[in-house]
Amino acid sequence: MKFSEEHDLLRKTINQIIDRHINPHVDEWERVGIFPAKQVFKHFGDAGLLGLKYPEEYGGAGLDYSYSVVMAEELANINCGGVPMAIGVQTDMCTPALARFGSEELKREYLVPSIAGDLVGCIGVSEVGAGSDVASIKTYARKEGGDYVIKGGKMWITSGTQADWMCCLANTSEGAPHRSKSLIIVPLDAKGIDRSTKLDKHGMRSSDTAQIFFDDVRVPQRNLIGQEGFGFQLQMMQFQEERLWGAAHTVRALENMLRLTVDYTRERPIFGKPLLDNQFVRFKLAELWTEVEALKALTYAATEAYVGGADVTRLASMAKLKAGRLARDLSDWCVQFHGGMGYMHESLVNRGYRDARLIAIGGGADEVMMEIICKLQGLLPAKPKS
Repeated sequence: MKFSEEHDLLRKTINQIIDRHINPHVDEWERVGIFPAKQVFKHFGDAGLLGLKYPEEYGGAGLDYSYSVVMAEELANINCGGVPMAIGVQTDMCTPALARFGSEELKREYLVPSIAGDLVGCIGVSEVGAGSDVASIKTYARKEGGDYVIKGGKMWITSGTQADWMCCLANTSEGAPHRSKSLIIVPLDAKGIDRSTKLDKHGMRSSDTAQIFFDDVRVPQRNLIGQEGFGFQLQMMQFQEERLWGAAHTVRALENMLRLTVDYTRERPIFGKPLLDNQFVRFKLAELWTEVEALKALTYAATEAYVGGADVTRLASMAKLKAGRLARDLSDWCVQFHGGMGYMHESLVNRGYRDARLIAIGGGADEVMMEIICKLQGLLPAKPKS
């Protein structure tokens, strides 16, 4: 994938914000388990970075998806995974369907201020009994007058305690699972919402994650995104961008972790010589660098295809699968080569190890990615003849 001078300027702008407004505070945000999303998002919104791919008429930059990939990469220079994940939810997970299929009124009310950094959004798909199995969600929105009345709950919601609105997937009929769901914008200050349960996570500590309950929450029916009953399909479209974003972000995060490890092993003496002089250590690091380059090539190939208008469900699923698997393996080796320092909670490599574990779970677990790939590669068992 070829990058232009405009891509390079974007990288510079992002890193200026990171160096000035984010990294100096990350350790404290990790300690308290939350970062000030509205304050941080406003820095990016004022710089025009929260709507790179969205039309200029809504405050976006009108650029292609390659710029979103560049942003995903550079956000990995933040010294934690939680803050960039929350930004990615805002730019590439809760807003794509709204931008493409939302009414003009909804775009003005929610997309425009989200691009400006004045509102924080979140995505509401997962539930206690339905994580990667999207078709099994139970949250229901029944019609009453001019409203939807929503009952149920959502689990593992990034920015859930701070968000202003949710792109919520809910059942709106009793039909077939893939035709019974709709995407609805839910303002999170509505009566009947309880989001007081902040979850305690293994990693991504600086990102607040909530369990959210809906007790007969009334939302205007005009808050529907697209057509009723097409929510499952719209969410699958959003997953393409979420998975591409995640793969691109993971590439840079793993590169950064490898660089930390190379520097440490070059300086760490053991048996009278640097640890890096041990052939096994440098061979393993060389192998890991090769794996990262392979993931980058796959991610860039998927991005080019997506920019060209192709359906990249297959490639995005492959990139997501590879990112999750490699993140586990590489981060484990980096902790191993750091030895006792790698086991210390405050070390960056330990933080990266903990944060990286989510990659194989969030946005569709590895097993779901493999099932998608099997389907698209024609590897599923033949259906029995009736």
